[in-house]
Amino acid sequence: MAYETEALFREDAYLSTAAGSVVAITENGGIILDRTIFYATSGGQPGDTGYFERTDGSRIDITATVTGENKNEVVHVPADGQPLPEIGEELMLHIDWARRYKLMRMHTACHLLSVACPFSITGAAVGEDESRVDFDLPDASYTKEFVTERLMKLVRADDPVSLRWISDDELLANPDIVKSKNVRPPVGLGRIRLVIIGENGSVDSQPCGGTHVSQTHEVGEIHIGKIEKKGKENRRFRIRFGALPQA
Repeated sequence: MAYETEALFREDAYLSTAAGSVVAITENGGIILDRTIFYATSGGQPGDTGYFERTDGSRIDITATVTGENKNEVVHVPADGQPLPEIGEELMLHIDWARRYKLMRMHTACHLLSVACPFSITGAAVGEDESRVDFDLPDASYTKEFVTERLMKLVRADDPVSLRWISDDELLANPDIVKSKNVRPPVGLGRIRLVIIGENGSVDSQPCGGTHVSQTHEVGEIHIGKIEKKGKENRRFRIRFGALPQA
């Protein structure tokens, strides 16, 4: 039996604490709640870590968050040796906010990179200190210096980042908003979440279930650390925090 967890992070990525009630414990000791602020590993973004606070003040450390039997079931994985809560127990949830915020900045930077490099995406992964996006890149002029300059121009523009939900039919009528060459957003669930950058999507609009900052300037100083050749035209761009090192 699959449970449905109310994913509070889908509407507000800035929630760092919230209350939740235990609805199930998996065979492997994973904790399923009625609602959560913990993002589950998906779409190239790693799941959140943090801890649960019990009413007696003790804590249960959470080392990973994953999806369960379906995308709507969120399983919190406790550290080895941690006590397990009781079904129905009320907990206060605390994510590792410093880590989450870095992931939010990085994930938003990946979206901006897809604007700076307007080519088909063949793969991506979000990390705390380095992320990667792979493109089919037919244009050799897209050097790390050139792309970093374009990327930072988008960051400094300080455009708003917002969310909107569309129907399956709206997605099918606008297939170009899907930039990934190999992964298509799931349809059949009734609605798809868009991450929109700029007023009315003037900068970018694409399906994504991850967490993002609310203004592009929050990404901060970012640069392309390396471009790796992965095929005849396929290139892997590695994004890192900080200014581009001087040659």
